[in-house]
Amino acid sequence: MPLAQALEEARKRNLDLVEVAPQAQPVVCRLIDFGKFKYRQEKREKKRQHTSKLKEIRLTTQIEKHDLETKIRHIRRFLEHDDKVRVTVIFRGREILHMDRGHELLDKIVQAVADIGRVEQVPKERGKALQMLLVPGKGAASAAPRSERREAHDQEEDAQGHRQALQGDAP
Repeated sequence: MPLAQALEEARKRNLDLVEVAPQAQPVVCRLIDFGKFKYRQEKREKKRQHTSKLKEIRLTTQIEKHDLETKIRHIRRFLEHDDKVRVTVIFRGREILHMDRGHELLDKIVQAVADIGRVEQVPKERGKALQMLLVPGKGAASAAPRSERREAHDQEEDAQGHRQALQGDAP
């Protein structure tokens, strides 16, 4: 059908003439309500979108083996659904003296999810807690070894002490 005749037909039906396959010979066009078409297309795209959420897993250094396995399964499920996971190890009372146990626990978790997740934020001390952030994607094995993390932590403490000393000297 010639272009002029197709445009006339579209005006009669109060629709739009939309080119569907420009590379085809002859060119393929459709008569549709373009506004409705765009609305439905946007609606379909919104359904497909997944917003990444931040999930948190909290545990203590006294966690039993089976409970830890359950927590790791939860972390894996969250990472498979493209969510970020903050792993928090809580220290109660005098447990804070054994920060190395918390680091060991986080290392076990990193090893368990290395195939589907990676460390975005290395473990940091936050008050009476130790926090680490895991994100979906491979590469967890490339996370800094514990000795390097300890050096980075020591440097951070030195810098913080230096800042406090400077603030104390200020009038």
